[in-house]
Amino acid sequence: MQSEVMFAGFGGQGILLSAKILAHAAMEAGQEVVWIPSYGPEMRGGTAYCMVVVGDRPIGSPIIRNPRHLVAMNRPSLEKFAPAVKPGGVILINSSLIDVDCGRSDVDELKVPVNEIAQAAGSIRSANIVALAAFVARSHMVDFDVLRHCVEKEFSKKPKLIPVNLEAMAQGKKIAEAG
Repeated sequence: MQSEVMFAGFGGQGILLSAKILAHAAMEAGQEVVWIPSYGPEMRGGTAYCMVVVGDRPIGSPIIRNPRHLVAMNRPSLEKFAPAVKPGGVILINSSLIDVDCGRSDVDELKVPVNEIAQAAGSIRSANIVALAAFVARSHMVDFDVLRHCVEKEFSKKPKLIPVNLEAMAQGKKIAEAG
């Protein structure tokens, strides 16, 4: 079986990093993975999105018109990509920056105030990790413990960031399971 998720937002929100961590977790679990980033020429503030495709057999094409899931970190991303998500998928909305619904009743909409949760966990910069953890807790796209291991590995060269990001993960998981 194959599953796809689009991570989308502004440059500087950690879109590519959260997608990379998810791809790494899927690879650690023995899955086939494709990670396709796309971003504008601006370092921060421009458009950034990334597609992660995970499957149990070789992936025929990395080009996906209708992903199963969406993690939208800003309103333009929600408006652009939500209509293309397959019915039954998860749409995670960063309710810190998006004050509207996805406008669909055939998907699992998960609204998470990722910025506020990240700030409470210790750093606004961990907002992408809050969103990633909440998405994985809701979608079960990869095992949560494997994801936690990959977050620890990603930040191993900056060990001071590990506790903040693990707390961000715990809070993201908690809100996904509560809602």
